[in-house]
Amino acid sequence: MDPFIHGTMWSLLVNVLFFVAGSLTRAPEPAEKLQANVFVPDEIAPAPEPQALAHVGHGRRPDRDPLGGISARNGPTARSTVMRKSAAAFSIRMPPADASLLRFSEQLLASAIGAASSRLVLSLMLKRHDPSTKGAVKLLDDASARDPVQTATCCRRRSTRFVRASACFDRDLRLICWNRQFRDLLELPTEYGQVGTTLDAIIRYNAKRGEIGDGPVEAIVSERLEKLVVAQETHQERLASSGTVLEVRISPMPDGGIVTTYTDITERVLAEDALARANETLERRVRERTEELTHVNDRLREATHAAEEANIGKTRFLAAAGHDILQPLNAARLYSSVLVEKLKDGETGTLVRNVEGALESVEDIISAVLDISRLDTGALKPELTVFRLDVLFRALETEFEPVARERNLELTFVPTSVSVRSDRRLLRRLLQNLVSNALKYTTKGRVLVGCRRKNGKVVVEVHDTGMGVPGTKQKVIFQEFHRLDDGMRVAKGLGLGLSIVERIAHVLEHPVDLRSSVGKGSCFAVTLPTAAAVPVETPQQSAVPTKGQLDGLCVLAIDNEPDILSGMRHLLENWNCKVITARDDVEAIEKLLEAGETPDVIVIDYHLDDGNGIDAVVRLRWKFGAGIPALLVTADRSRAVRSAAASKNIEMFNKPIKPAALRAHLARCRAEHVAAE
Repeated sequence: MDPFIHGTMWSLLVNVLFFVAGSLTRAPEPAEKLQANVFVPDEIAPAPEPQALAHVGHGRRPDRDPLGGISARNGPTARSTVMRKSAAAFSIRMPPADASLLRFSEQLLASAIGAASSRLVLSLMLKRHDPSTKGAVKLLDDASARDPVQTATCCRRRSTRFVRASACFDRDLRLICWNRQFRDLLELPTEYGQVGTTLDAIIRYNAKRGEIGDGPVEAIVSERLEKLVVAQETHQERLASSGTVLEVRISPMPDGGIVTTYTDITERVLAEDALARANETLERRVRERTEELTHVNDRLREATHAAEEANIGKTRFLAAAGHDILQPLNAARLYSSVLVEKLKDGETGTLVRNVEGALESVEDIISAVLDISRLDTGALKPELTVFRLDVLFRALETEFEPVARERNLELTFVPTSVSVRSDRRLLRRLLQNLVSNALKYTTKGRVLVGCRRKNGKVVVEVHDTGMGVPGTKQKVIFQEFHRLDDGMRVAKGLGLGLSIVERIAHVLEHPVDLRSSVGKGSCFAVTLPTAAAVPVETPQQSAVPTKGQLDGLCVLAIDNEPDILSGMRHLLENWNCKVITARDDVEAIEKLLEAGETPDVIVIDYHLDDGNGIDAVVRLRWKFGAGIPALLVTADRSRAVRSAAASKNIEMFNKPIKPAALRAHLARCRAEHVAAE
């Protein structure tokens, strides 16, 4: 065996032997027997010996009178009850106080003041050899005032630190015990702090003083007794004189009776009242602020609605004004084109060309304003299709190659086979503005247009070797009518091109980025979504007008404006065309039948005095042939008109029409007609 374990076992054995031997050298004291009774059942406890009974308390047995007096302090009849039960249970005479009597007394006291307090009282009485038991009686008084409170509050599983006053009433509702705060808190006189005082007397005393409410005294007493005894519900009482608020809790006793607990919750109630007032104030302020916000929101809604109405009105006004402005402008462009062709040389020719340039500037301004208006109001909805980028690149190259050649710049479009998903017309307008700006603000060098793949998308880039844009100005240049000082010295412009680019990019959801270095050039990049490859489109051969190509071409021109008809007649006759003009299709049919002609091409306005140009073309084709080419010239830029014209196989041009575009279209129609023959 290990030496440590071996030594421990011998040490324990020796200590146990000495403990047993020492215990056997003397008889147990009564207090020790009293404590042993807790662990030894009554059935196996040894009967007390006469010698031991004669020497209880080291030779002096406790007098029965102190025991009876101590027991009797717990009720008016407890003393006689103790004696009778003791005599009946143990068949002994009253004078001697033996161990059985001690045990019974302990049990009786334990039922009133608790096991720990009863054992402490009897032990103190036996050890001190004091027949008067004054110390035990004082201790019993303290325990009697404390233990019922602890018992009641423990039964309710609540902490005693909030309890201010408590009192116990027996089954007859007579006062048994209480603590010192009971009278103080309820403001009771001395005579109401005695054993045997009834509960209804205490309630009646406060009711007569008006402390617990107004009304008949007996009604108040009956109501309070109902709450305390029958309902036993927790409630609050407010003392009228002091304003103290008490929380009253009732706990039933095991053998009948109740324990009442009074807690001063005045501070808590005042805090709750203050919180309620604060909440009410806060709710009132929130309600007032909510009403104010509601009023502001209503005004804002009204202002927003008014702004929307004004915006719609502006759009309608611009559409109507644009149509009214573009009508005479279209006539002026037609007249100026005739003059330019007839007066090419000399000072007069220079003046005429200046007039045409001014009209072209006015046309650009009006077109840009109309486009911005439609983009801002959301009237311009994209029509997404899948197409190849090289189709747009070829069209842009054809359009801007003469401009680059005139400015001695190199314009390069990098071929590509990429297909994208976007609105073909809006994307072309966006790239037109970027290429136009690049050519306009580049004095020497080149302009490069190409695309590259990046993160599953296609980025179209327009590079130039122009003046560049400072970093602090790269955002403001996208605002309306904003131009750089250097740019204003280099080229003329309106400052609307990039503003239109930004709006179209927003509508199409194609982000536009700018990289630029002052003095080195700029790069505008547009990110597009890719699409599955589509077949290569056969490029449509543009008919290049040549002298005499339009000779004898019968053109029917229909418009409700006499000035436009006059300008169109002079322009077409200058190209050696046969021209028949009319205000509507009915007049046109009469003149064609009278002249015995069938139109080769129909050039018609959309807005007529009676009906529209699309319906008029349908009736004319039904009369003279379904295959007659038609060209709709209108100031209406809405998508509905464009879609309706496309559904009837009618080409559409916006006013003011460019004479070069009109001549090219007529040449293509003549070429198709010759090819068909």
